This record gives sequence, structure tokens and C-alpha cells, in this order.
Amino acid sequence: MLVAGVDSSTQSTKVILCDADDGTIVAQASAPHPGGTECPPQAWWEALTKAGDGLLTRAAAVGVAGQQHGMVVLDSSAEVIRPALLWNDLRSAAAASALVEERGPRWWAERTGSVPNASFTVTKLRWLAEHEPGNAARVNRVMLPHDFLTWLLAAGPQLAEEPVTDRGDASGTGYFSPADSAWLPEVAADALGHEVRLPRLARPAEAVGETPLGAVVSAGTGDNMGAALGLGLEPGEIAVSIGTSGTAYAVTTVASADPSGAIAGFADATGRFLPLVCTINAALVLDSVAAMLGTDAAGLSARALAAAPGAGGITLLPSTGSAPRSAPVPPAPCTA
Repeated sequence: MLVAGVDSSTQSTKVILCDADDGTIVAQASAPHPGGTECPPQAWWEALTKAGDGLLTRAAAVGVAGQQHGMVVLDSSAEVIRPALLWNDLRSAAAASALVEERGPRWWAERTGSVPNASFTVTKLRWLAEHEPGNAARVNRVMLPHDFLTWLLAAGPQLAEEPVTDRGDASGTGYFSPADSAWLPEVAADALGHEVRLPRLARPAEAVGETPLGAVVSAGTGDNMGAALGLGLEPGEIAVSIGTSGTAYAVTTVASADPSGAIAGFADATGRFLPLVCTINAALVLDSVAAMLGTDAAGLSARALAAAPGAGGITLLPSTGSAPRSAPVPPAPCTA
């Protein structure tokens, strides 16, 4: 049986067709997304359609892992109101600081698992309310990028089915309780100024629908949660991902609540938890260092493997760009 995995990251959509019995990759393709820190959600669907051409028709099942945190807002007619603000759009930094101050970092950590920074969806809702009140007033429903694609895959052109999400991706919104596996709708309403509809929360491993061609659609998840699931991480194991930004995360059976904001207390895709730390710059730093040494990424990797552990005591502290010092840096898209 062939199954398809979709990675809708910041820069592109990738589709991999695999043999479900042994994991053999049968075929794969990708399509780029527009540049910038906001994107029309329809562009993700167009990229998925292009990358999945000839692949999704062969799949018996399909699941989407998407970049975390992005704000997709729809009106009462299910029309997209404005381009989605992505995780790396930091225009909501002031809104993040205000939200944290209003309730206090300990409240956020204990209730939502994380102290929200400019990446979290809740801060983007507050920014929308303050800077685009006309658009904010039209918002009827809020989704994440992976929710939007899963909805289109399972609902078809009539969009008759209710949108659905999973607890892993939901935990990056800032209005979800990982410990209770439940939405905090009053937090989203407070940020935006009125109540909104949120996707139904699927159970781990739940099939949420079928494509028009009959392929089973999974609930999907966020990219970091998808990577942890694919790696089969168990408690005590740590994964490091280097992409647009860099992440280090572990699977635990105990919910995380760090009031310093250094650790994001996410949920994973299996019913457990995914504490995660991140830096906003990762692969670009390695590319810059490789260029300084007159090599490329493969050459830098070869030099690193040949070097003695410890780098002779040298420490590299990469710049984190223009992110506010008070705001922890956001999780990275999965670029593997």
C-alpha cells in the first residue's frame, strides 16, 4: 500500500510517496511558495496540487505536516480574509509583550504550556485587532496552515466538512491547553475582540475524512510534531532540526510549563508532550560559516565530522537577527 506525506513548510510544499510496509520512497516532488513572511493560503493549495500531481492519485492515505503558528482567518462564507501571517512574521512582537503583561508569564506557561512570542497565533490575532480592525471584525474562523490544507483535502470543493486539527499543532496557537488537550476559546476571543470558531480537535491517529479519490486523510500535525513522530522519538531522546531556524526537542509524558519562555511546552502528535527550544537562525548561519571557509554545506559537514569533539573550546554565538530580546524565538519549519 502506498501512502503520501505532505510537508507544507515556509518555503515550499513537498510530497513523498512511500510504501507503507517498509518505508521505501517510491516518488517525491516539491513546489515553491511565494517569498516573504505572509502568504495567501491558496498558494499552499496550489503548491500541493502541483507537487502532488500524479502522486496523490496513487496514495491510499495522505497526511499533512505544516509550518506551525501561521494565522489563517476566514469569514462567515469561508472566504480567506487576508494573507496568512507566518511564524517568522514578527510584526506582532508588541502585541506579544502586551498579552504576556496582561496575564503574566506564569499564567501563560501554566495554562498554555508556553509564554507566547511574536510567532504564536494568539499574538497575530491581537495585531489584527489593533492594526486591521475591519478585517478583524470579519473573522469567523481561525485555522493553522496544516488545518487549511487538511480541510481542502478532506472536504473537497464544497467544503462541507468541518475543519479539523490535532493537539500538536494546536499547542502552538497560544489558546490551547496541552495538559488538558482542550481549546481555550476565551483566550482567542480576548485577543481578537470577539468569539471565533476553531477546528475540531482530532484524536491521535484519527482518520478525519477522505479525498475525492477515496484516499484516507489523517488529522496531520505541525512540522516539529511530525518530525518527532517520524523519528519515533521516545522519552529520553532528543532531536535537533536545522532549517530556516533551528530546534531541539524531546518527547515527554509530563506537560512542560516554563515561565521564562525559553522552552515552548508543546503537545506532540501521540498524546504526549514536546518541550522545544529554538533559535531563529540556523541553516543560514551554517551557510555563512561554510562560505567563510571557502566550502559548501557538505564540505562543512565533512570538516565537522573530521574535527575533534569540543572545537578546541571555541564557541559560536550566531546573531538572532531583529527579534526582540524579550520574545523567545519561534519554532522552525520542517525542511527535511
